[in-house]
Amino acid sequence: MTAGAPALASARPGPGEHAVVRASLRTRWLLRLELRHNAMAWLAPVAIGLFWLTTYRKVMAMPPLWNVRAAGLQSGAVPDFVIPVTAAAAWMGSREARRRVADQVSITARARWARLLVSWAATSTWAGLAYLACVAVLYGATARQASWGGPLWWPAVVAAASLPAFAAFGFIAGTFLPSRFTAPLASIIAFFILALSTELISGSQSPWQVAPLVAGPWDMGPQLGVATFYPFLPDLSIAQVMFLAGLTVALLGVLALPARAGSGAARKAAAAITGAGVLAAGTAAWLTGTGTLDAHGMIKIPALHDAASDRPLPFTPLCGGTAIPVCLNPAYASYLPATETALGPLLSQVAGLPGAPSRVVQVDVTYHQESGNGITLRAAGRRDERMPRVIYFVLPSQLPGPPLTTAQLAGQLVATNGPRIIRWIIGSPATASDARNAVAAGLMLAVGQGALTPERASRDAGSSPVLAPGTPAYAAAERFAALPAAARRAWLVRRLAALRAGQVTLEQVP
Repeated sequence: MTAGAPALASARPGPGEHAVVRASLRTRWLLRLELRHNAMAWLAPVAIGLFWLTTYRKVMAMPPLWNVRAAGLQSGAVPDFVIPVTAAAAWMGSREARRRVADQVSITARARWARLLVSWAATSTWAGLAYLACVAVLYGATARQASWGGPLWWPAVVAAASLPAFAAFGFIAGTFLPSRFTAPLASIIAFFILALSTELISGSQSPWQVAPLVAGPWDMGPQLGVATFYPFLPDLSIAQVMFLAGLTVALLGVLALPARAGSGAARKAAAAITGAGVLAAGTAAWLTGTGTLDAHGMIKIPALHDAASDRPLPFTPLCGGTAIPVCLNPAYASYLPATETALGPLLSQVAGLPGAPSRVVQVDVTYHQESGNGITLRAAGRRDERMPRVIYFVLPSQLPGPPLTTAQLAGQLVATNGPRIIRWIIGSPATASDARNAVAAGLMLAVGQGALTPERASRDAGSSPVLAPGTPAYAAAERFAALPAAARRAWLVRRLAALRAGQVTLEQVP
Protein backbone atom coordinates (compact mmCIF):
# COMPACT_ATOMS: atom_id res chain seq x y z
CA MET A 1 0.00 0.00 0.00
CA THR A 2 1.36 3.40 -0.90
CA ALA A 3 1.55 6.34 1.42
CA GLY A 4 -1.28 8.07 -0.44
CA ALA A 5 -3.76 5.22 -0.06
CA PRO A 6 -5.10 6.19 3.39
CA ALA A 7 -5.68 9.72 2.19
CA LEU A 8 -7.66 8.45 -0.80
CA ALA A 9 -9.69 6.16 1.37
CA SER A 10 -10.55 8.95 3.84
CA ALA A 11 -11.72 11.19 0.97
CA ARG A 12 -14.46 8.76 -0.02
CA PRO A 13 -17.91 9.89 1.22
CA GLY A 14 -19.46 7.81 3.96
CA PRO A 15 -23.02 6.44 3.94
CA GLY A 16 -24.42 9.55 5.61
CA GLU A 17 -22.71 11.82 3.14
CA HIS A 18 -24.10 9.78 0.24
CA ALA A 19 -27.61 10.30 1.60
CA VAL A 20 -27.10 14.06 1.86
CA VAL A 21 -25.80 14.26 -1.71
CA ARG A 22 -28.71 12.19 -3.02
CA ALA A 23 -31.24 14.33 -1.13
CA SER A 24 -29.65 17.50 -2.48
CA LEU A 25 -29.75 16.17 -6.05
CA ARG A 26 -33.38 15.10 -5.67
CA THR A 27 -34.34 18.52 -4.31
CA ARG A 28 -32.62 20.32 -7.17
CA TRP A 29 -34.24 18.00 -9.70
CA LEU A 30 -37.65 18.53 -8.14
CA LEU A 31 -37.16 22.31 -8.06
CA ARG A 32 -36.13 22.28 -11.72
CA LEU A 33 -39.22 20.26 -12.54
CA GLU A 34 -41.47 22.62 -10.58
CA LEU A 35 -39.97 25.65 -12.31
CA ARG A 36 -40.77 24.13 -15.70
CA HIS A 37 -44.39 23.33 -14.82
CA ASN A 38 -45.28 26.18 -12.45
CA ALA A 39 -48.38 28.31 -13.06
CA MET A 40 -46.49 31.49 -12.15
CA ALA A 41 -44.37 31.07 -15.28
CA TRP A 42 -47.54 31.76 -17.29
CA LEU A 43 -48.73 34.56 -14.99
CA ALA A 44 -45.37 36.38 -14.89
CA PRO A 45 -46.14 38.25 -18.17
CA VAL A 46 -49.50 39.23 -16.67
CA ALA A 47 -47.77 40.69 -13.60
CA ILE A 48 -45.29 42.55 -15.80
CA GLY A 49 -48.14 43.92 -17.89
CA LEU A 50 -49.97 45.11 -14.77
CA PHE A 51 -46.78 46.74 -13.55
CA TRP A 52 -46.32 48.60 -16.83
CA LEU A 53 -49.94 49.75 -16.99
CA THR A 54 -50.53 50.80 -13.39
CA THR A 55 -47.09 51.53 -11.91
CA TYR A 56 -44.33 52.13 -14.43
CA ARG A 57 -46.12 54.75 -16.48
CA LYS A 58 -47.37 56.58 -13.39
CA VAL A 59 -43.99 56.52 -11.64
CA MET A 60 -42.10 57.64 -14.74
CA ALA A 61 -44.45 60.62 -15.02
CA MET A 62 -43.25 61.75 -11.58
CA PRO A 63 -40.19 63.99 -11.19
CA PRO A 64 -36.87 62.11 -11.51
CA LEU A 65 -36.29 61.99 -7.75
CA TRP A 66 -35.22 58.71 -6.19
CA ASN A 67 -37.42 59.09 -3.12
CA VAL A 68 -40.58 59.71 -5.13
CA ARG A 69 -40.03 56.89 -7.59
CA ALA A 70 -38.94 54.37 -4.95
CA ALA A 71 -42.10 55.06 -2.92
CA GLY A 72 -44.20 54.76 -6.08
CA LEU A 73 -42.50 51.47 -6.91
CA GLN A 74 -43.30 49.97 -3.53
CA SER A 75 -46.95 51.03 -3.34
CA GLY A 76 -47.62 50.12 -6.98
CA ALA A 77 -45.65 46.92 -7.48
CA VAL A 78 -47.08 45.14 -4.43
CA PRO A 79 -50.65 44.77 -5.79
CA ASP A 80 -49.37 44.24 -9.32
CA PHE A 81 -47.45 41.12 -8.30
CA VAL A 82 -49.26 39.95 -5.17
CA ILE A 83 -52.55 39.21 -6.95
CA PRO A 84 -51.02 36.97 -9.67
CA VAL A 85 -48.62 35.23 -7.29
CA THR A 86 -51.42 34.47 -4.83
CA ALA A 87 -53.53 32.97 -7.61
CA ALA A 88 -50.61 30.91 -8.96
CA ALA A 89 -49.69 29.63 -5.50
CA ALA A 90 -53.29 28.64 -4.74
CA TRP A 91 -53.50 26.80 -8.05
CA MET A 92 -50.26 24.93 -7.39
CA GLY A 93 -51.26 24.17 -3.80
CA SER A 94 -54.49 22.52 -4.93
CA ARG A 95 -52.84 20.57 -7.74
CA GLU A 96 -52.66 17.19 -5.99
CA ALA A 97 -56.32 17.31 -4.95
CA ARG A 98 -57.53 18.56 -8.33
CA ARG A 99 -55.67 15.80 -10.16
CA ARG A 100 -56.67 13.19 -7.55
CA VAL A 101 -53.11 12.04 -7.00
CA ALA A 102 -52.84 12.88 -3.30
CA ASP A 103 -52.99 9.20 -2.28
CA GLN A 104 -50.33 8.23 -4.81
CA VAL A 105 -47.79 10.88 -3.84
CA SER A 106 -48.39 10.33 -0.12
CA ILE A 107 -46.59 6.95 -0.30
CA THR A 108 -43.40 8.47 -1.77
CA ALA A 109 -40.26 8.82 0.34
CA ARG A 110 -40.40 12.60 0.36
CA ALA A 111 -42.67 14.21 2.95
CA ARG A 112 -45.68 16.16 1.70
CA TRP A 113 -44.44 19.33 3.42
CA ALA A 114 -41.16 19.14 1.50
CA ARG A 115 -42.99 18.75 -1.81
CA LEU A 116 -45.18 21.77 -1.08
CA LEU A 117 -42.17 23.86 -0.03
CA VAL A 118 -40.43 23.14 -3.32
CA SER A 119 -43.55 24.11 -5.26
CA TRP A 120 -43.87 27.30 -3.17
CA ALA A 121 -40.20 28.10 -3.80
CA ALA A 122 -40.67 27.71 -7.56
CA THR A 123 -43.70 30.03 -7.50
CA SER A 124 -41.83 32.64 -5.48
CA THR A 125 -38.81 32.34 -7.76
CA TRP A 126 -40.79 33.08 -10.92
CA ALA A 127 -42.51 36.05 -9.24
CA GLY A 128 -39.20 37.33 -7.91
CA LEU A 129 -37.48 37.13 -11.29
CA ALA A 130 -40.31 39.04 -12.99
CA TYR A 131 -40.28 41.65 -10.23
CA LEU A 132 -36.50 42.10 -10.39
CA ALA A 133 -36.74 42.70 -14.13
CA CYS A 134 -39.30 45.45 -13.54
CA VAL A 135 -37.18 47.06 -10.82
CA ALA A 136 -34.13 46.97 -13.09
CA VAL A 137 -36.00 48.76 -15.89
CA LEU A 138 -37.54 51.39 -13.61
CA TYR A 139 -34.37 52.13 -11.65
CA GLY A 140 -32.27 52.08 -14.81
CA ALA A 141 -34.49 54.73 -16.39
CA THR A 142 -34.42 56.80 -13.20
CA ALA A 143 -30.61 56.59 -13.01
CA ARG A 144 -30.41 58.15 -16.47
CA GLN A 145 -32.78 60.99 -15.53
CA ALA A 146 -31.91 61.77 -11.90
CA SER A 147 -29.48 64.61 -11.37
CA TRP A 148 -28.40 63.68 -7.84
CA GLY A 149 -28.57 60.85 -5.32
CA GLY A 150 -28.75 57.10 -5.80
CA PRO A 151 -31.22 54.21 -5.69
CA LEU A 152 -33.25 53.63 -2.53
CA TRP A 153 -33.29 49.86 -2.10
CA TRP A 154 -35.39 49.38 1.03
CA PRO A 155 -38.74 50.16 -0.66
CA ALA A 156 -37.84 47.67 -3.40
CA VAL A 157 -36.92 45.05 -0.76
CA VAL A 158 -40.28 45.47 0.99
CA ALA A 159 -42.16 44.82 -2.24
CA ALA A 160 -39.95 41.79 -2.94
CA ALA A 161 -40.58 40.38 0.56
CA SER A 162 -44.33 40.55 -0.01
CA LEU A 163 -44.14 37.99 -2.84
CA PRO A 164 -43.12 34.87 -0.85
CA ALA A 165 -45.50 35.92 1.94
CA PHE A 166 -48.56 36.01 -0.30
CA ALA A 167 -47.34 32.94 -2.17
CA ALA A 168 -47.44 31.13 1.18
CA PHE A 169 -50.95 32.51 1.77
CA GLY A 170 -52.01 31.17 -1.63
CA PHE A 171 -50.55 27.76 -0.86
CA ILE A 172 -52.46 27.61 2.41
CA ALA A 173 -55.70 28.38 0.58
CA GLY A 174 -55.01 25.90 -2.22
CA THR A 175 -53.87 23.10 0.08
CA PHE A 176 -56.70 23.25 2.61
CA LEU A 177 -59.49 24.33 0.24
CA PRO A 178 -58.64 22.65 -3.06
CA SER A 179 -60.95 23.75 -5.84
CA ARG A 180 -60.86 25.35 -9.25
CA PHE A 181 -62.37 28.46 -7.67
CA THR A 182 -59.76 28.74 -4.92
CA ALA A 183 -57.17 30.61 -7.02
CA PRO A 184 -59.42 33.52 -8.09
CA LEU A 185 -60.99 33.76 -4.63
CA ALA A 186 -57.57 33.79 -2.95
CA SER A 187 -56.35 36.59 -5.22
CA ILE A 188 -59.48 38.64 -4.50
CA ILE A 189 -59.01 38.13 -0.75
CA ALA A 190 -55.35 39.16 -1.07
CA PHE A 191 -56.43 42.37 -2.83
CA PHE A 192 -58.91 43.23 -0.09
CA ILE A 193 -56.36 42.45 2.61
CA LEU A 194 -54.01 44.99 1.08
CA ALA A 195 -56.69 47.61 0.51
CA LEU A 196 -58.39 47.31 3.91
CA SER A 197 -55.11 47.32 5.82
CA THR A 198 -54.50 50.92 4.81
CA GLU A 199 -58.02 52.01 5.75
CA LEU A 200 -57.23 51.32 9.41
CA ILE A 201 -54.19 53.63 9.53
CA SER A 202 -54.64 56.64 11.80
CA GLY A 203 -51.60 58.77 12.53
CA SER A 204 -47.91 57.95 12.47
CA GLN A 205 -48.15 55.56 15.45
CA SER A 206 -50.55 53.12 13.81
CA PRO A 207 -49.30 49.52 13.73
CA TRP A 208 -51.23 49.07 10.45
CA GLN A 209 -48.46 50.97 8.70
CA VAL A 210 -46.66 47.63 8.64
CA ALA A 211 -48.72 46.85 5.52
CA PRO A 212 -46.38 46.51 2.51
CA LEU A 213 -48.30 49.13 0.51
CA VAL A 214 -47.17 51.86 2.91
CA ALA A 215 -43.94 53.61 1.95
CA GLY A 216 -44.27 56.52 4.40
CA PRO A 217 -46.86 58.50 6.37
CA TRP A 218 -50.16 57.43 4.85
CA ASP A 219 -52.48 59.81 2.96
CA MET A 220 -49.64 62.26 2.31
CA GLY A 221 -49.15 61.28 -1.30
CA PRO A 222 -45.79 61.74 -3.09
CA GLN A 223 -43.51 64.03 -1.10
CA LEU A 224 -40.70 65.54 -3.12
CA GLY A 225 -38.79 66.82 -0.11
CA VAL A 226 -38.54 63.50 1.75
CA ALA A 227 -35.16 61.72 1.74
CA THR A 228 -33.54 64.53 -0.23
CA PHE A 229 -32.15 66.96 2.32
CA TYR A 230 -31.86 64.14 4.89
CA PRO A 231 -31.13 60.41 4.45
CA PHE A 232 -33.92 57.93 3.86
CA LEU A 233 -34.99 56.30 7.13
CA PRO A 234 -35.24 52.51 6.69
CA ASP A 235 -36.98 52.05 10.06
CA LEU A 236 -40.45 51.37 8.66
CA SER A 237 -39.06 49.24 5.83
CA ILE A 238 -37.11 47.06 8.27
CA ALA A 239 -40.24 46.49 10.34
CA GLN A 240 -42.23 45.62 7.20
CA VAL A 241 -39.64 43.12 6.00
CA MET A 242 -39.55 41.57 9.48
CA PHE A 243 -43.35 41.33 9.47
CA LEU A 244 -43.49 39.76 6.01
CA ALA A 245 -40.70 37.29 6.80
CA GLY A 246 -42.44 36.24 10.02
CA LEU A 247 -45.73 35.89 8.19
CA THR A 248 -44.09 33.74 5.52
CA VAL A 249 -42.49 31.43 8.06
CA ALA A 250 -45.74 31.11 10.04
CA LEU A 251 -47.81 30.26 6.97
CA LEU A 252 -45.29 27.71 5.70
CA GLY A 253 -45.24 26.11 9.13
CA VAL A 254 -49.02 25.70 8.99
CA LEU A 255 -48.59 23.48 5.91
CA ALA A 256 -46.90 20.82 8.08
CA LEU A 257 -49.42 20.82 10.93
CA PRO A 258 -51.94 18.28 9.51
CA ALA A 259 -51.26 14.66 10.38
CA ARG A 260 -50.78 13.61 6.77
CA ALA A 261 -48.07 16.24 6.22
CA GLY A 262 -45.35 14.35 8.07
CA SER A 263 -44.25 12.59 11.24
CA GLY A 264 -45.06 13.72 14.75
CA ALA A 265 -41.60 15.21 15.18
CA ALA A 266 -42.01 17.16 11.94
CA ARG A 267 -45.36 18.53 13.13
CA LYS A 268 -43.85 19.62 16.42
CA ALA A 269 -41.05 21.38 14.57
CA ALA A 270 -43.63 23.01 12.28
CA ALA A 271 -45.62 24.21 15.30
CA ALA A 272 -42.47 25.79 16.74
CA ILE A 273 -41.69 27.41 13.39
CA THR A 274 -45.23 28.75 13.14
CA GLY A 275 -45.03 30.18 16.63
CA ALA A 276 -41.70 31.85 15.89
CA GLY A 277 -43.12 33.37 12.71
CA VAL A 278 -46.18 34.70 14.51
CA LEU A 279 -43.94 36.16 17.23
CA ALA A 280 -41.72 37.88 14.65
CA ALA A 281 -44.71 39.30 12.76
CA GLY A 282 -46.35 40.50 15.98
CA THR A 283 -43.13 42.09 17.17
CA ALA A 284 -42.79 43.93 13.85
CA ALA A 285 -46.35 45.26 14.10
CA TRP A 286 -45.73 46.36 17.70
CA LEU A 287 -42.51 48.14 16.71
CA THR A 288 -44.36 49.93 13.92
CA GLY A 289 -46.88 51.15 16.48
CA THR A 290 -44.05 52.85 18.39
CA GLY A 291 -43.01 54.88 15.35
CA THR A 292 -43.50 58.63 15.05
CA LEU A 293 -43.40 61.10 12.21
CA ASP A 294 -40.02 62.81 12.33
CA ALA A 295 -39.40 66.41 11.28
CA HIS A 296 -38.25 65.30 7.82
CA GLY A 297 -41.40 63.41 6.80
CA MET A 298 -40.39 59.82 7.55
CA ILE A 299 -41.39 57.28 10.20
CA LYS A 300 -38.88 56.96 13.02
CA ILE A 301 -39.03 53.74 15.08
CA PRO A 302 -36.86 54.16 18.22
CA ALA A 303 -35.78 50.50 18.46
CA LEU A 304 -34.68 50.43 14.81
CA HIS A 305 -33.45 53.99 14.38
CA ASP A 306 -29.87 54.93 13.55
CA ALA A 307 -29.00 58.37 14.90
CA ALA A 308 -26.62 58.93 11.97
CA SER A 309 -29.69 59.34 9.74
CA ASP A 310 -30.59 62.55 11.58
CA ARG A 311 -27.68 64.43 10.04
CA PRO A 312 -28.41 66.39 6.83
CA LEU A 313 -26.98 65.14 3.57
CA PRO A 314 -24.06 67.23 2.32
CA PHE A 315 -24.52 68.75 -1.13
CA THR A 316 -23.35 71.64 -3.25
CA PRO A 317 -26.29 73.88 -4.26
CA LEU A 318 -27.00 74.23 -7.95
CA CYS A 319 -27.26 77.95 -8.72
CA GLY A 320 -28.68 79.62 -11.81
CA GLY A 321 -27.65 82.70 -13.73
CA THR A 322 -30.30 85.23 -12.65
CA ALA A 323 -29.30 88.71 -11.45
CA ILE A 324 -29.60 87.39 -7.90
CA PRO A 325 -28.61 83.69 -8.04
CA VAL A 326 -31.35 81.17 -7.31
CA CYS A 327 -29.87 78.02 -5.72
CA LEU A 328 -31.57 74.63 -5.48
CA ASN A 329 -30.71 71.26 -4.08
CA PRO A 330 -29.02 69.39 -6.97
CA ALA A 331 -31.78 66.76 -6.87
CA TYR A 332 -34.14 69.46 -8.15
CA ALA A 333 -32.02 70.41 -11.14
CA SER A 334 -34.97 69.90 -13.48
CA TYR A 335 -36.84 72.67 -11.63
CA LEU A 336 -34.10 75.27 -12.03
CA PRO A 337 -35.13 76.58 -15.49
CA ALA A 338 -38.75 77.14 -14.38
CA THR A 339 -37.58 78.74 -11.12
CA GLU A 340 -35.27 81.13 -12.97
CA THR A 341 -37.97 82.01 -15.48
CA ALA A 342 -40.45 82.70 -12.68
CA LEU A 343 -38.27 84.75 -10.33
CA GLY A 344 -35.80 86.20 -12.86
CA PRO A 345 -37.83 89.31 -13.87
CA LEU A 346 -38.44 90.34 -10.26
CA LEU A 347 -34.86 89.64 -9.19
CA SER A 348 -33.51 91.76 -12.04
CA GLN A 349 -35.61 94.68 -10.75
CA VAL A 350 -34.17 94.56 -7.22
CA ALA A 351 -30.63 93.26 -7.82
CA GLY A 352 -28.00 95.70 -6.57
CA LEU A 353 -30.43 97.82 -4.55
CA PRO A 354 -29.43 98.64 -0.96
CA GLY A 355 -30.38 95.70 1.23
CA ALA A 356 -31.02 93.37 -1.71
CA PRO A 357 -30.40 89.66 -0.98
CA SER A 358 -27.22 88.06 -2.25
CA ARG A 359 -29.01 84.88 -3.28
CA VAL A 360 -32.27 82.96 -2.98
CA VAL A 361 -31.75 79.44 -1.59
CA GLN A 362 -34.09 76.45 -1.40
CA VAL A 363 -34.57 74.76 1.98
CA ASP A 364 -36.45 71.68 3.13
CA VAL A 365 -39.77 71.56 4.94
CA THR A 366 -40.53 70.29 8.43
CA TYR A 367 -43.41 67.94 9.23
CA HIS A 368 -45.63 67.88 12.30
CA GLN A 369 -48.26 65.22 13.03
CA GLU A 370 -51.75 66.53 13.78
CA SER A 371 -54.76 64.52 14.92
CA GLY A 372 -55.60 61.50 12.77
CA ASN A 373 -53.68 61.59 9.50
CA GLY A 374 -53.40 65.37 9.44
CA ILE A 375 -49.88 66.73 8.88
CA THR A 376 -48.65 70.32 9.00
CA LEU A 377 -45.73 71.38 6.80
CA ARG A 378 -43.59 74.47 7.31
CA ALA A 379 -40.42 75.83 5.77
CA ALA A 380 -37.41 74.62 7.75
CA GLY A 381 -36.05 77.10 10.25
CA ARG A 382 -32.45 76.20 9.45
CA ARG A 383 -30.37 79.19 8.42
CA ASP A 384 -26.73 79.67 7.50
CA GLU A 385 -25.37 82.48 9.66
CA ARG A 386 -22.43 82.88 7.30
CA MET A 387 -24.84 84.19 4.65
CA PRO A 388 -27.07 86.77 6.39
CA ARG A 389 -28.34 88.28 3.11
CA VAL A 390 -30.02 85.11 1.87
CA ILE A 391 -33.73 84.56 1.28
CA TYR A 392 -34.78 80.96 1.93
CA PHE A 393 -37.74 79.40 0.14
CA VAL A 394 -39.37 76.06 -0.64
CA LEU A 395 -40.58 74.93 -4.03
CA PRO A 396 -44.37 74.63 -4.30
CA SER A 397 -43.85 71.02 -5.37
CA GLN A 398 -42.35 70.27 -1.94
CA LEU A 399 -45.78 70.89 -0.41
CA PRO A 400 -48.80 68.55 -0.55
CA GLY A 401 -51.05 68.86 -3.55
CA PRO A 402 -51.54 67.61 -7.09
CA PRO A 403 -48.60 67.70 -9.53
CA LEU A 404 -47.97 71.16 -10.97
CA THR A 405 -47.38 72.10 -14.58
CA THR A 406 -44.45 74.37 -15.37
CA ALA A 407 -46.78 77.39 -15.67
CA GLN A 408 -48.46 76.60 -12.34
CA LEU A 409 -45.11 76.15 -10.65
CA ALA A 410 -43.88 79.50 -11.95
CA GLY A 411 -47.08 81.27 -10.89
CA GLN A 412 -46.93 79.88 -7.35
CA LEU A 413 -43.24 80.68 -7.03
CA VAL A 414 -43.83 84.35 -7.81
CA ALA A 415 -47.06 84.62 -5.82
CA THR A 416 -45.46 83.06 -2.72
CA ASN A 417 -41.91 84.38 -2.81
CA GLY A 418 -42.30 87.63 -4.74
CA PRO A 419 -43.85 89.54 -1.80
CA ARG A 420 -41.14 88.22 0.53
CA ILE A 421 -38.40 89.48 -1.78
CA ILE A 422 -40.11 92.87 -2.05
CA ARG A 423 -40.53 93.15 1.73
CA TRP A 424 -36.83 92.42 2.04
CA ILE A 425 -36.16 95.54 -0.06
CA ILE A 426 -38.77 98.12 0.95
CA GLY A 427 -40.03 96.81 4.28
CA SER A 428 -43.22 95.13 5.50
CA PRO A 429 -46.39 96.38 3.78
CA ALA A 430 -48.38 95.90 6.99
CA THR A 431 -46.93 99.09 8.46
CA ALA A 432 -46.03 100.78 5.21
CA SER A 433 -47.23 104.02 3.73
CA ASP A 434 -49.57 104.08 0.76
CA ALA A 435 -46.62 104.84 -1.49
CA ARG A 436 -44.68 101.77 -0.32
CA ASN A 437 -47.76 99.58 -0.77
CA ALA A 438 -48.27 100.99 -4.25
CA VAL A 439 -44.66 100.33 -5.24
CA ALA A 440 -44.80 96.78 -3.85
CA ALA A 441 -48.05 96.06 -5.68
CA GLY A 442 -46.65 97.67 -8.83
CA LEU A 443 -43.65 95.37 -8.81
CA MET A 444 -45.96 92.36 -8.49
CA LEU A 445 -48.15 93.64 -11.32
CA ALA A 446 -45.07 94.11 -13.47
CA VAL A 447 -44.19 90.41 -13.18
CA GLY A 448 -47.70 89.26 -13.97
CA GLN A 449 -49.19 89.01 -10.47
CA GLY A 450 -52.37 91.03 -9.93
CA ALA A 451 -53.34 92.81 -6.76
CA LEU A 452 -54.74 90.49 -4.13
CA THR A 453 -58.35 90.27 -3.01
CA PRO A 454 -59.00 90.50 0.74
CA GLU A 455 -60.01 86.82 0.79
CA ARG A 456 -56.73 85.70 -0.76
CA ALA A 457 -54.71 88.01 1.48
CA SER A 458 -56.24 86.45 4.58
CA ARG A 459 -55.37 83.00 3.23
CA ASP A 460 -51.80 83.76 2.11
CA ALA A 461 -49.72 84.98 5.02
CA GLY A 462 -47.11 87.56 4.14
CA SER A 463 -48.61 88.34 0.74
CA SER A 464 -48.41 91.58 -1.16
CA PRO A 465 -50.62 94.48 0.03
CA VAL A 466 -54.31 94.51 -0.79
CA LEU A 467 -55.15 97.44 -3.02
CA ALA A 468 -58.74 97.77 -4.14
CA PRO A 469 -59.15 98.70 -7.82
CA GLY A 470 -60.21 102.30 -8.26
CA THR A 471 -58.29 103.63 -5.24
CA PRO A 472 -55.44 106.15 -5.63
CA ALA A 473 -52.93 103.56 -4.38
CA TYR A 474 -54.05 101.03 -7.00
CA ALA A 475 -53.80 103.67 -9.71
CA ALA A 476 -50.26 104.49 -8.59
CA ALA A 477 -49.38 100.78 -8.64
CA GLU A 478 -50.66 100.48 -12.20
CA ARG A 479 -48.64 103.57 -13.26
CA PHE A 480 -45.50 102.12 -11.71
CA ALA A 481 -46.05 98.69 -13.31
CA ALA A 482 -46.55 100.30 -16.73
CA LEU A 483 -43.08 101.88 -16.68
CA PRO A 484 -40.26 100.24 -18.64
CA ALA A 485 -38.18 97.92 -16.47
CA ALA A 486 -35.14 100.19 -16.75
CA ALA A 487 -37.18 103.22 -15.63
CA ARG A 488 -38.61 101.36 -12.60
CA ARG A 489 -35.17 100.25 -11.53
CA ALA A 490 -33.64 103.71 -11.99
CA TRP A 491 -36.38 105.25 -9.86
CA LEU A 492 -35.86 102.65 -7.10
CA VAL A 493 -32.12 103.32 -7.10
CA ARG A 494 -32.76 107.07 -6.56
CA ARG A 495 -35.71 106.96 -4.15
CA LEU A 496 -35.45 103.69 -2.22
CA ALA A 497 -34.07 105.27 0.97
CA ALA A 498 -36.78 107.92 0.95
CA LEU A 499 -39.44 105.30 0.21
CA ARG A 500 -38.36 103.26 3.21
CA ALA A 501 -38.42 106.33 5.42
CA GLY A 502 -41.98 107.18 4.35
CA GLN A 503 -40.94 110.38 2.60
CA VAL A 504 -42.51 109.50 -0.77
CA THR A 505 -46.16 110.27 -1.47
CA LEU A 506 -48.48 108.57 -3.91
CA GLU A 507 -48.21 111.52 -6.26
CA GLN A 508 -44.46 111.08 -6.40
CA VAL A 509 -44.74 107.48 -7.56
CA PRO A 510 -44.13 107.67 -11.33
